[in-house]
Amino acid sequence: MKIPHITALLPMKGNSERVPGKNIRPFGGEPLFFHILKTLEKVEAIDKVIINTDSPKIKELASVFPKVIFHDRPASICGGHIPMNTIIDYDLSHVSGEYFLQTHSTNPLMQPETVQKAIETFFANIDTYDSLFSVNRIQQRLYDKNFVPLNHNPAILQNTQDLDPIFAENSCIYIFSKESFAKNGKNRLGLKPYAFEMTQQESYDIDTEDDFQIAEIIFNGQNNNNGEK
Repeated sequence: MKIPHITALLPMKGNSERVPGKNIRPFGGEPLFFHILKTLEKVEAIDKVIINTDSPKIKELASVFPKVIFHDRPASICGGHIPMNTIIDYDLSHVSGEYFLQTHSTNPLMQPETVQKAIETFFANIDTYDSLFSVNRIQQRLYDKNFVPLNHNPAILQNTQDLDPIFAENSCIYIFSKESFAKNGKNRLGLKPYAFEMTQQESYDIDTEDDFQIAEIIFNGQNNNNGEK
């Protein structure tokens, strides 16, 4: 199956509320966002990476990557209150192409092989599903905010591996077409999305200071293990 070229969207703002300067903070010896950018550049199907940013520093650092194109984020869509779909809409209106993959700089453990597999899965199922998003499988005894069991009976201690799984959207990968985005009210999730399962470790997302430190421990451990092989 011939896979069409796809454009990656990597939005990054200069300021982060919970972890100041997160996107350019050193992680494993280089700016955090370098890791996902290197991953995207290794995926053959991705022909360009659009970085939508309000940060001159991010533009300066990312200018060494050959696939990168910059979109200067206008003041009207800056700030933590702006929905991601609004930023995607801006990018889609300023670039040609039909297929897009959106991810985040805060997923430094995601591997090129996983991104490639997600792209292949999307196009292999495009006659049935109009978009794809990544998820994590959860098989634990879960409760809602009122502590009502969601997926188990407390009176029956069923083994967790036998519980019906619940899936969590992990914000690592979204794949969609310009057409599906428009048809579903400018939403990266189409009317019939495919749920693409990822491992918990690879989809580790950095939102807090603790997340940053734990992700770096995992990253350093992986690199040390690879060096010993």
